[in-house]
This record gives sequence, structure tokens and C-alpha cells, in this order.
Amino acid sequence: MSFSGGLFFLFMALVAGIAMALQGAINSALGKIIGLWETTFLVHLSASIVLVIMLFLLHTGKGDFNNFSKAPWYLYMGGLIGVLITYGVVISIPKLGAAVATTAIIVGQVLTAMAVDHFGLFGLKQVPFSWIKLAGLVLLATGAKLLLN
Repeated sequence: MSFSGGLFFLFMALVAGIAMALQGAINSALGKIIGLWETTFLVHLSASIVLVIMLFLLHTGKGDFNNFSKAPWYLYMGGLIGVLITYGVVISIPKLGAAVATTAIIVGQVLTAMAVDHFGLFGLKQVPFSWIKLAGLVLLATGAKLLLN
């Protein structure tokens, strides 16, 4: 596996995981100061500002907004789901701690990802369910429970 191939994508997934843990801790700390919904709003506002700069000022996008109407309506639910994610992270980390909350988030992500893979949802490649994957998820969930002690 070369770094330009699969290893690069594993590295980027690792970076995303690190960023998610840091973002959750930072957002939770801000939520204690200004409020949960206010933090959720500012997180999405600041992300929107960065994206406006990247897309319309720096022209980094390679897509085409003219294809907007070609996508099914449910593919535009990401923003709404993002609000739920941010709020869930901001509210859970102060009560559970960053490690436990992040582990629970990962268990939820993996469980859902297994279903998405198995059924090939949203046009993604179908990756069949296996009992060994379920065992891995059970071990991950057990690890989350052990972190609570």
C-alpha cells in the first residue's frame, strides 16, 4: 500500500478523527460559555464563511452547482444532520468526557456505516455484513463501556 494509494486515505481518516476529537472538545468548552445552540450556530457559520472563501474567492471547487436539481432531496440532509452531530457532541462531552463521548460516537458511526455498506445506500459500493465485523463492533462498544469506569 503506497502513501499515494490506500495509505493516504487511511492517514486522512486518522487526521479527520483527530480533528473531530479536537473539535468536539473545543465546541464543548465554547458551549459552556455561550450556550449549546449558540455554539452549534457559530460552528456552522464559521464553516460556511470558510467555504464561501474557498469556493467563490479562491475557486478551489471542482464541482458544478448547475447539477443541484439532479440530486435526490435526501442528499441535502447533511447540513441538518451536521447540526444534530454538533449539538450531540457539544452536549455529551462535558457530561461523559471526551474519550467516552468520542468512543460512543465512533460506535454509532461504525454501526451505521456497517448498515450503509451492507445495503449499498446512497449509491455507495455494497460491502457485505460479516459476523467478524459485528464482533469488532461489540469489542469497540465494550471498550466504550470500560472507559466509563
